[in-house]
Amino acid sequence: MRTLINMILILLAVPVIIMAQQSSFQDSLLENLAGEWIMEGTIAGQEVVHDVSVSWILEHQYLQIKEKSREKDPDGTAAYEALVLIGWNADLNKYACMWLDVTGGGGLIGDGIGHAAREGNKLPFLFKMGDGMFHNTFEYIDENDTWTWKLDSEKDGILNPFARVTLSRKQEL
Repeated sequence: MRTLINMILILLAVPVIIMAQQSSFQDSLLENLAGEWIMEGTIAGQEVVHDVSVSWILEHQYLQIKEKSREKDPDGTAAYEALVLIGWNADLNKYACMWLDVTGGGGLIGDGIGHAAREGNKLPFLFKMGDGMFHNTFEYIDENDTWTWKLDSEKDGILNPFARVTLSRKQEL
C-alpha cells in the first residue's frame, strides 16, 4: 500500500515539474543573439568598436546583453558600458527591454523600459524619453548571422539618427 501511495505522489508531482520547466522564455529570434560579438559602426558620429556578450539568465527568463567599448577614457576605463535585459511582457504581448548604461539615463525610473512587437526578424523597441521617444531596432540578418542595431531619437515626429552598428560573431581561435 505504501508503494502505491508513493507512486501516486510521484505521478502527481511530474506535471508540476514539467510545468515549472516549461515556464522559461523560449524565443527563436533571440536565440540567435546569444553568444560573443564584436560591434562596429558609428554612435553619435564617432566610429566605435565594442565587445558584446549575450547570455540567458534567471532560468532562461531574460536575455542579458553586456556591452563594453574598446575605446578608453583618459583614466583607462571603458568609454562606454551597458547592461541590457530583454524579456517578454505577457500582459502587453510584447518584448520588453531595459537599457542601463554609464550615462545614467534613467533606465530604472519612469519609462525606462522599451517595448517592441516582433516584425519578422526585427525588434523595434520604443522608449519614452522626456518629451520625445527613442527608437532602438534590433534586426537579425540570417544570411550572414549578424545583427544590426539602428538607434534614433525622435522629437516632434522627426527622427534623428544616433547610431548604426553591426554585430558580428567573434571568431573562435
